[in-house]
Amino acid sequence: MRRIFLAAFLLPALYAGAQKKSNPQPFAKSITAENLKKQLYIVASADMEGRETATEGQRKAAAYIESQFKSLGLLPGNNGSYQMTYPVYRDSLLNTSIEVNGTSFSPGKDFYVPVNTNHSASYRFGEVVFAGYGFSDSTRDDYKGLDVRGKLVIVIAENAPGRKEPTGNRRFFNPYVKQDAAMKNGAAALLIVDNHINPIIPKGNMYVNGYPKTIRLNSFYISEKVAEAILGENFANGKRALTDSSFQGKNYPAEISLNFSKTTLNLQSSNVLGLMEGTDLKDEYVLVTAHYDHLGKKDTTIWYGADDDGSGTVSVLEIASAFARAKAAGKGPRRSILFMTVSGEEKGLWGSDYYTQHPVYKLDKTSVDLNIDMVGRIDPGRKIGDSTNYIYIVGDDKLSTDLRTISEAVNNKEPKLELDYKYNDPRDSEFIYYRSDHFNFAKNGVPIIFYFSGLHRDYHRPTDTPDKINYDIMKKRATLVFYTAWEMANRDAMLKRDKPLEIPAGMR
Repeated sequence: MRRIFLAAFLLPALYAGAQKKSNPQPFAKSITAENLKKQLYIVASADMEGRETATEGQRKAAAYIESQFKSLGLLPGNNGSYQMTYPVYRDSLLNTSIEVNGTSFSPGKDFYVPVNTNHSASYRFGEVVFAGYGFSDSTRDDYKGLDVRGKLVIVIAENAPGRKEPTGNRRFFNPYVKQDAAMKNGAAALLIVDNHINPIIPKGNMYVNGYPKTIRLNSFYISEKVAEAILGENFANGKRALTDSSFQGKNYPAEISLNFSKTTLNLQSSNVLGLMEGTDLKDEYVLVTAHYDHLGKKDTTIWYGADDDGSGTVSVLEIASAFARAKAAGKGPRRSILFMTVSGEEKGLWGSDYYTQHPVYKLDKTSVDLNIDMVGRIDPGRKIGDSTNYIYIVGDDKLSTDLRTISEAVNNKEPKLELDYKYNDPRDSEFIYYRSDHFNFAKNGVPIIFYFSGLHRDYHRPTDTPDKINYDIMKKRATLVFYTAWEMANRDAMLKRDKPLEIPAGMR
């Protein structure tokens, strides 16, 4: 009751101040289902090739968004440029081999080498140390009594009996735990016996940290066939001995040569920034953001990403267009508004992280980030209320006590959506609050609201296409963001930052 009364009480006050300056309603009407549909059929077209980060499809999408910002009269938002580029790296395998006592083994059949985590090196060892399951911590130390400094170590991939892991599955193992144990004990290289050998993938995943603080230990995943070639019957005997609490690792003679070489491709991706300069509060900023990247294509199959996040991208374009109309009519915002579409979200929130680490506009002068990610569909799992007239509001109960009051008061005026706070629940098993670009702003102290309509069966599948979007409700959702941005850009004070950020340990 109290919240409803407070919102109703503040509604006239919120809009009274804004309406003295200008009325947003005529400009909000320019956001239409037809315009959104037209834009989305371009952004999520086959020509954009799924918009994967650091690919030609992503560059085409960035160029299109830039052209739209230019046509709206937005200023280049990155010191004279519409694009903010950041480095992306990708490793490409050149060669890998394993030879044991003069016998060569086949990559992708007998052994597997992760391209990303290994570095180019060649080794020749005259012996190997069998270190059981390869753990070295407070619960189990397979290295006890062993000197493995500068030596080749061989371990079993599976978990030790009784060792607790998140999945409860003995097959599940964390290779980094085994690598860390071998590194701590000074090993030169690591062989992990795992009969689930993957095919060799010549190119590794993209990454952005080209200068890691630590170079990890080279690790080769080998089949039992290779392990038996190295250890002979000692391998089977050693495996049986692992069930004994008195297990003791041993050194075994063998002539083993290991080779791995790769090259690193230097790529780049970009965020696209369009700035609308404010008036008397132009040195303060409101951000309206979405990610425009998606999953790309494989062979002839395209992941179109119409909802994820073509819907957010074109919503940003239409909101920017509405503000451009207002500015042309002499009704521009008091605060500057940065319209920004970022890339790399699907890879790990890269683009927004890069911006918050290299902000063009001071984060302490950024009043709010309104982030839009997947607002074009109806959540099939939502069983309450009117599923044709809702939006999930995420993060409005964090960082600032101003956020929810303003958001609800704006919505009560128009467009009167059902505001669903499901994903603000700290027990949310989907961790939605931490999974889109607003989180990088939140963890740097910027208040945020995340607009989201829910997951569906086409999420991260090639079937996420523009024909499945509900453009009428998408229009209402974009209109809500427009009205909220209008209020944020024209109110007298920046949002208070009076609530601490709480991040679960596993999400830091």
